[in-house]
Amino acid sequence: MIIESARNGTFKKLLSLTASKGLKEEGLFLLSGEKLVREFLKKPNLGVVHEIVAPGGAVLTEEAKTIRLAAPLFAEMDVLGTHFNILVLEQPAMPVLTAADMASYVPHGIELAAPVGDPGNLGALIRSCEAFGVSRVILPREAAHPFLPKCVKASAGSVLRALLACGPALSDFPPSCIALDPRGTPIDAFAWPENGLLVVGEEGPGLGNNAFPTQVRIPTKTVESLNVVVAASIALSRIPQR
Repeated sequence: MIIESARNGTFKKLLSLTASKGLKEEGLFLLSGEKLVREFLKKPNLGVVHEIVAPGGAVLTEEAKTIRLAAPLFAEMDVLGTHFNILVLEQPAMPVLTAADMASYVPHGIELAAPVGDPGNLGALIRSCEAFGVSRVILPREAAHPFLPKCVKASAGSVLRALLACGPALSDFPPSCIALDPRGTPIDAFAWPENGLLVVGEEGPGLGNNAFPTQVRIPTKTVESLNVVVAASIALSRIPQR
């Protein structure tokens, strides 16, 4: 398929995948970046719907319908500026947890709730969760969509492998959660449970007005707070591996 007009219905649908609304409506997402695309095609674990070929580029897979866009249209799709083929993939299934589910929620192993609105931070955080063996990442309503292009890139592909779930607003999460908070117990003195749900907030807004009695902190000098990815990574590295 060759598309030369921005008014083309298929192009509009593809372009919608660069924003949360389109991701939710279509159930698809874009995989960009030469390294990520080539690594994925070696062992694909999600359905490939389209391959959008970069201007002057070669087709990489015969498993999907090929789309060639006029150069200005490809530049509009290539929001990360990779200048390489883009794959349109089916989103993996993400269970949806309701407020009622969270009222009696029992985590399995160490899980993490990430009300992180910045897609770059969220992607990097999901990568750390994979690195430190988090059993599941729950995305509260306040979180960015995990399959935004910037989030996928920042995760270095971890969003393709991590076990993700969508949750309700953070205010509906149970008080049994463990909050990363500057008022909590010093992390080296905290006894981590075998099963627990760690909640982390972005620098600045933190966890808002949500109260979680069990709190753990990372002692720092001269600075008041750390980037959410840095803080969560430190915390996860302190959890005993079981």
